[in-house]
Amino acid sequence: MTTQTLTLQIPEILYQRLVNTAHAQRRPIEEVIVHALQVGSPPEWDDVPEEFQADLAALDKLDDNSLWQIVRSCKTADQMERYNFLLLRNSSGNITDAEQLELIKLRHEADRFILCKAQAAVLLRWRGHHVPTP
Repeated sequence: MTTQTLTLQIPEILYQRLVNTAHAQRRPIEEVIVHALQVGSPPEWDDVPEEFQADLAALDKLDDNSLWQIVRSCKTADQMERYNFLLLRNSSGNITDAEQLELIKLRHEADRFILCKAQAAVLLRWRGHHVPTP
């Protein structure tokens, strides 16, 4: 295969994401850039609410095993029961102020959890892994 040399100016944020990916995969940056050009750039996370962006950005730096752990993670039955209980109390109008605050916190944690699982799956797919859909 014939190769060509190209000098290219790219935004620092894109460069850093490619460097982080190369580091996580223990691959040369050149190889990661060629892969990105072949299949597209690493998945974006900047279209999610700002409060979750740092969490998703951190996933770019993780190795594949760490991403798989996130993809396979689940909430416990107790956590889900409490969340569902508070949702029912909220929908029936019988929720206390303390429970309302707890529900807001749990909803935020659930949103973060799901977004991180989804982003980890997308990153693994981008890195060439088959990630089955649930």
